Amino acid sequence: MSQSNVPWDQLARDSVLLRAVSAWRDDPENWLAGSFDRLPETVRVNPLRSDCDWTEGWLEGIGSERIRWFSGAGSAWTLPFERGAAEGDAKATLAALHETGRLTRQEAVSMLPVIALDAQPGEVILDMCASPGSKTTQISEHLGDAGAVFANEVVNSRVNILVSNVQRHASRTPIVVHHDGRHIPRVPESGFDRILVDVPCTGSGTTRKNPEVWGKWLPSGARSLHDLQVALLSRAVTLVKPGGRVVYATCSLDPVEDEAVVAGVLRNSEGVGMRLVSELLPGVPGEAGRADWPILSDDGTLAVLDLPESMLPPSEPGIASQLPLSMRVWNDEVGGGGFFLAVLEKSEDAPARPAPEVEMVMTANQVKPDPDDSPRPISDEVSSAVESVWGALPENLWQRGKRLLLSTPEVRSVWESERSRRGGRTRIPGGRWRPLKVVHLGLNAARLRGGAVERIVAGAAQELAPTLPGASTEVDGALIDELLAGEEPLPAEASDELADVRGGHVLIDQSTGDCIPVWIGGRVSLMLGQAERRVLSLKRGSSITEKEGG
Repeated sequence: MSQSNVPWDQLARDSVLLRAVSAWRDDPENWLAGSFDRLPETVRVNPLRSDCDWTEGWLEGIGSERIRWFSGAGSAWTLPFERGAAEGDAKATLAALHETGRLTRQEAVSMLPVIALDAQPGEVILDMCASPGSKTTQISEHLGDAGAVFANEVVNSRVNILVSNVQRHASRTPIVVHHDGRHIPRVPESGFDRILVDVPCTGSGTTRKNPEVWGKWLPSGARSLHDLQVALLSRAVTLVKPGGRVVYATCSLDPVEDEAVVAGVLRNSEGVGMRLVSELLPGVPGEAGRADWPILSDDGTLAVLDLPESMLPPSEPGIASQLPLSMRVWNDEVGGGGFFLAVLEKSEDAPARPAPEVEMVMTANQVKPDPDDSPRPISDEVSSAVESVWGALPENLWQRGKRLLLSTPEVRSVWESERSRRGGRTRIPGGRWRPLKVVHLGLNAARLRGGAVERIVAGAAQELAPTLPGASTEVDGALIDELLAGEEPLPAEASDELADVRGGHVLIDQSTGDCIPVWIGGRVSLMLGQAERRVLSLKRGSSITEKEGG
């Protein structure tokens, strides 16, 4: 019988992974019992949205329960059905809430690394292996409207997914960059306040989400990824500021991908030590990391293999004594997926990098400019055009092609900062991203046409419109309900204030504060996609139409 025809329960019982867990735990049957059923649907509510309380109320209304150990920004919930099993109105609304950035579907244990990272507003963070972006958006929720999170991804196709999810979330702080994390440039040159390293791994803790792991997992797979994992964590330790924090995370249960990686980095790093993870994650059921582990062959049995030192239990007492400060979260104990976390911190007096002698200081004209499609601060010409239409000019506006983007002062500071090349021997002026490859940043705010503002987009309307007298008008809520129902009234009939308005505009409900973008020409037309229409209609108690917006 081919493996594809073997029942999952039999495949699990015959798996190399179960035999490996038998070498790591005294009660593998308990782990097996908690590692098979499909995961429940879990979500994280975006606290940056003004209607987050309504979203939480909707979740409560369908029988969802708060995840009690979740801490930090926002809230997290377990829904009353398995992943992907929602039906009817609940399914449609859940999809709409996700698409509009009000919540993020995310496995519960995947939320742990960002809680341990504990990013603070105003900090500059690196998410080294960021796609698909759920942890990046969670970091953004911790930062609020101050700071920056560099979301890095090396694989082209996964960069597109990352950008899509960052745009969906509609927060100001993300900067999507495209690098091999092992060689990501030192920008900002001063280093990052905190770095998350959620490395590629064999996924041995993901059996409830990815049942194919039962038939594919082998110990040699972990060993094949070990050097990459060490290199990524080593680069993070190099890039973090003195006093900064690095969180190392995997969805693997194998010590070769977990404690061995941490030990290898500690062995080669000065001024770096571990924090007790359980202190940072109160209420999370986890097991202390281990300083000793068996070596396994590819049939899951004990073996004597000639392996590099970094894959073996550490012989140094100073390193071995720190590894129990890490945490392994077992599937059966947390009621979800398996995970490993370690928190490393660089001391304030950690040895500084030797500063090489500067051989060349380049001027702006000597440095190759950023690609034309890179985000850049808006020009004086565009600033004047925007201010003339909106009646005010928001701070921290950027332009990428025909899009205006809203970001933070910290992002501008990184762009303006000097940096080095050739190991510090060449100095480069700021006012550019190079050598960083920046794909996207911030909140997609508005569209341009011919150098002039065409319209504010739906995801930014609630944040921008109330501060822009030329771009918005307060109206009676009945008009917004009409538009949501599919009506397209004449401007003069809709409101006296709209009689002479043309083009992109935002209507503000004078009672609720709801902001909706419209296009005013011969008629007043709602410029909303169906997902946003659905959510606003539910919030306002209006009927839900199937008419698609622009």
